[in-house]
Amino acid sequence: MAFQILLNVVLAFLWMFIKVSYDPISFIKGYIFGLLVIFVLRRYFHSRFYVFRLWSFIKLIIIFIKELILSNIAIVKVVLKPKLDMRPAIFAMDTELTKDWQITLLSSLITLTPGTLVIDVSEDNKTLFIHAMNIGEVEDEINSIKNSFEKAILEVSR
Repeated sequence: MAFQILLNVVLAFLWMFIKVSYDPISFIKGYIFGLLVIFVLRRYFHSRFYVFRLWSFIKLIIIFIKELILSNIAIVKVVLKPKLDMRPAIFAMDTELTKDWQITLLSSLITLTPGTLVIDVSEDNKTLFIHAMNIGEVEDEINSIKNSFEKAILEVSR
C-alpha cells in the first residue's frame, strides 16, 4: 500500500514536470492520472489497490460514528427513565481476528462505544469478554459487533 501511494505521488510530480505547470491543480490532475495508471496495473502489485483499503477505512470510521451516536441515544433513554430496568451482563465473544493490532482496535472501538466495555481478552486472543450496561439477547449483541466492527476491521486489513 505504501509503495502504491509513493508511486502515485511520483507519477503526480512527473505529470507536473511533463506539463511544466507547478500549481496544485496540475498536481491533482497528475494524481488522478497516477490513480488510473495504478488501477490498470494493479494485478502486478502484491497488495490490493490502495483506494479500496482507504475506502474500507472511511467506512470503518462511519460505522463507528453511527454506533457511537446510536449507543449514546440508548444510554440517554436508560438514564432518563424514572425506573431503571436495565439488564447489565458480561458475555464472551469469539473473534475471527488474528493480529494483535486488530484485536486492540476492536477492543478500543467496543470500549469507546458507550454502554460497553471490553474487560479481558483470552490467552489465545480468540475470545473477548465484554460488559454491556443494557443487554437484550446475547447472540444479538455478538452478531451486532461481528457484523459491524469486526467485519469492517477484516475488510480494512485484507
